[in-house]
Amino acid sequence: MNAMIRRTLVGTTAVSLALALAACGGSSSSQSSTGSGSKTIGLLLPERTSSNRYETFDKPLITSAIAGLCTKCTVDYANANGEEGTQHDQFESLLAKGVKVILLDPVNAKNTANWVDEANSKGAKVIAYDRLAAGNVAAYVSFDNERTGELQGTALLDALGPKAGSAQIVMINGAEADPNAADFKTGAHRMLDNKVKSVAYEQSGEWQPTLAAQKINEAIRTLGKDNIDAVYSANDGMAIAIEDALHAAGLKNIPVGGQDASIDAIRRIVSGDQAYTVYKPYQPEADAAANIAVYLLKGLDVTSVASSMIQSGSAQVPSKLLTPIVVTKQTVASTVVSGGLYKAADICTPELAGACKDAGIR
Repeated sequence: MNAMIRRTLVGTTAVSLALALAACGGSSSSQSSTGSGSKTIGLLLPERTSSNRYETFDKPLITSAIAGLCTKCTVDYANANGEEGTQHDQFESLLAKGVKVILLDPVNAKNTANWVDEANSKGAKVIAYDRLAAGNVAAYVSFDNERTGELQGTALLDALGPKAGSAQIVMINGAEADPNAADFKTGAHRMLDNKVKSVAYEQSGEWQPTLAAQKINEAIRTLGKDNIDAVYSANDGMAIAIEDALHAAGLKNIPVGGQDASIDAIRRIVSGDQAYTVYKPYQPEADAAANIAVYLLKGLDVTSVASSMIQSGSAQVPSKLLTPIVVTKQTVASTVVSGGLYKAADICTPELAGACKDAGIR
């Protein structure tokens, strides 16, 4: 992320935060893992096993952003750890406490319409965070997900280079219940179709690394070791499992890409084991979510801070859609390091010292 992009993000966020702060009437916040009533914002995140982003980035960043916006607001947080039923119980618990604004990143976005309807009937507003939850949500915060898929597809073509036109590709997509996964897939196909020989094998890994490894082993058995030229993985957690399975089968130098810019993936990109990832800066997404939540808590019009509109069923939902960034070995320093996601010391273990020097990471 270059300096101009960072200044733009910081400047835009600062203006929005100042507006919300004025609406809240204060600059500090008491926080807790539980809370009730009109000054509480619920935060429900989907899992912690297949991706470390939610506990490491989303939860602390959103909590901190709300703390900086709203005097006496609390955050009531829970993580469903991949269990839809658990998340429904957590949602019901928030409504029972009288929570009026809920940030929801759904485990299964297709099955939330009744949840959202119930919340609306009780005067509560639901913000779809990262994934577009079904139902009449009040707002949506995420990234341009088809653009994410386009970046993934383009980066895979770049990794293949002149071999792309004759390449057979394996695609391991995200969970079928996740609308983002469908967008990633659509964007990736837009770039790959008619530019590679074929997508020879395509399955869902359901965001589960173990399942993704099973699928890639099935692809190896089905296609043969000599007939896989590259692998599209919808995220880094699955990509790492896929890379390990390929190596275990004796396959090397097969480009594999992912998404989420996890620290393990960044290290693998530096070492040459992973071709790319897609970095979706967490801070701007968290800031936008917190900002919209505070606006709704105060009964303010969110279209000034969520000015895009996205179709959800028959409704147009106010949305804030951010821009993802592709990361390769050549751009680690100018993206995730320059953008403040990681320090060079986080990435450059002693084993990677030489590779980090070659990549200009310092």
